Amino acid sequence: MANLKEVRERIRSVKNTQQITSAMKMVSAAKLRRAQQAITELRPYADKLDEMLRNILTNLEGDADTTFNKVRPVVGAAVVVVTSNRGLAGAFNTNVIKAAEASIREMGPLSGPLDIICIGRKGAEYFRKHYGKRENVKVVTDFQKLFDDLSFDNTREVPELLMDRFRVGRYDKVYIAYARFKNAAVQFATSEQFLPVEDVTTNQQGTTKPESRYRADYIFEPDKEELLHYLVPSILETKFQAALLDTHASEHGARMTAMDKATENAQELLRELKISYNKARQEAITNEILEIVGGAAALEAS
Repeated sequence: MANLKEVRERIRSVKNTQQITSAMKMVSAAKLRRAQQAITELRPYADKLDEMLRNILTNLEGDADTTFNKVRPVVGAAVVVVTSNRGLAGAFNTNVIKAAEASIREMGPLSGPLDIICIGRKGAEYFRKHYGKRENVKVVTDFQKLFDDLSFDNTREVPELLMDRFRVGRYDKVYIAYARFKNAAVQFATSEQFLPVEDVTTNQQGTTKPESRYRADYIFEPDKEELLHYLVPSILETKFQAALLDTHASEHGARMTAMDKATENAQELLRELKISYNKARQEAITNEILEIVGGAAALEAS
């Protein structure tokens, strides 16, 4: 009977866990709908602005301020890591961290500072532990709670900081590691170059595209210098906002998928435990019958 009691306790425990994972799945699904709508509405606008920005900076003739597309030898750099504040989302945070580390390895040893700017508690915990004591590496955790308010006015503080430090030469290259949302079941961890703005004639694989297909002739009104002074930072801020919204939607999609899988696993475990419980119960009943029959036989023999 002790075995029966142990199995009953396990069944009760798995049922409680299943209720929790099922509730978390429903909460994530509700949050995902809002987050998915936000990135779905912003992404076409952000992608088109990014294309326009790269086209403008690629085709300038040098008579305007082109600070944000200047390629310099990489002395100092920054990597922005956008993760979630909570776990229970499968490999979501781990994949983003791996993408960030790939960019760090790609740059190689730097003679200047490397700032790892963590947005989200999970990334901050990892990089504090593994990079906090490295020479010339600073783990910045001032923006962990940025996901509490994803309004444009609140999030623009980070891209403004990155642009200011790139402008004065503290950073020669800036990457953003985040998760790009596709659907509830699929999210792609990626690390993209934020600064300097990449040439429009170069694709993500580093090969050169035919320049004639991407060259655009823009008419600037009013003055080109004045317009670019406001336009370029605004586009970069929008691009950064899109990365945050992508990660926000990806987090809820990954958590919903993970909790759905956990609920299914709990159901399968319950099925196996119930089979074990029934077998143990049948064994106990059989033993009791055998004891009764044995006792009766002993009484008849005496």
